[in-house]
Amino acid sequence: METVRQEAAVHVARLRQLVEEALPDLVAADREPAVLYEPVRYVLEGTGKRMRPVLLMLAAELYGRAPETVLPAALAVEVFHAFTLVHDDIMDHASERRGRPTVHVRWDEATALLCGDYLMGLSYALLGRLEESSLTRVLALFHRMVERLCEGQALDKAFETRPHVSVAEYLQMVDGKTSALLELCLQLGGLLGGADASDLHILAQLGRNLGRAFQIQDDLLDLTAASPQWGKPIGADLIEGKKTFPLLAALERAGADERTWFAERLRRGFRPDEVPEARQRLERLGGLEAARQAVARYLEQAREALARLPDRPPAAALHWFLEQLEQRRY
Repeated sequence: METVRQEAAVHVARLRQLVEEALPDLVAADREPAVLYEPVRYVLEGTGKRMRPVLLMLAAELYGRAPETVLPAALAVEVFHAFTLVHDDIMDHASERRGRPTVHVRWDEATALLCGDYLMGLSYALLGRLEESSLTRVLALFHRMVERLCEGQALDKAFETRPHVSVAEYLQMVDGKTSALLELCLQLGGLLGGADASDLHILAQLGRNLGRAFQIQDDLLDLTAASPQWGKPIGADLIEGKKTFPLLAALERAGADERTWFAERLRRGFRPDEVPEARQRLERLGGLEAARQAVARYLEQAREALARLPDRPPAAALHWFLEQLEQRRY
């Protein structure tokens, strides 16, 4: 079993390397005007887990398609993801991303908007490099993902000013904001590999549960991360007024006094020095434990979906991915 894990890790590292080597070459170093292309290259040369393109290539491999032949699609989803981060950082007033200044901080907001716009257009151009008879279906899947992601992001922002949000509403938001792109990666890889309709549906279920687990764990790490690689201040979501899973789960268990304490601070905004007490209250109310249990639950549902897909070598790498998410610390 350990040998299988090691082989999976090596294979995933190779796929990541394919992406890492290709991203900087998407925009030439001397491309003009520099005011646009310098920030674009800054984003493309940044670090990242490259989870989304690797998932796409693994899904394609699961059906016999060589990763190199779907690299344009893999790059497209990573470039699109980069676009969302540039715009998210503006919306969230974030000053750092992965230990570096965000684009709107290093340059300015207008430059960041143009950078994001270019990256989104580039993602479609990369899809156009696919020599596929199914390109119409590819573009339809991709655009539906864009719609769902924008819907989820809109709900996320709307929740910041709503006094009451349920866990069910939160999951609806996550299914758009986070899961939609992961579903797309797995479905697109499967489609390019020749998966049938039944397996495409299972791949979507895998992506949905993976997205829920990833986002809830992200919410949890916002309050608990100890690694310097986390790259954001602890409690940044609370300070920004976001309705995260630990908070909503805690409020469903809270009495009147606790609800009032959180409501007052959500209304005016948490101060950084209030984050430690908020974390203690969330722990005491069971919000952090509820988040841990939810991550475990959705990962198990992802494993159940994966077990219904073809039992071929790339499936071992997908299982390894789930294990890594379970152990994620940043």
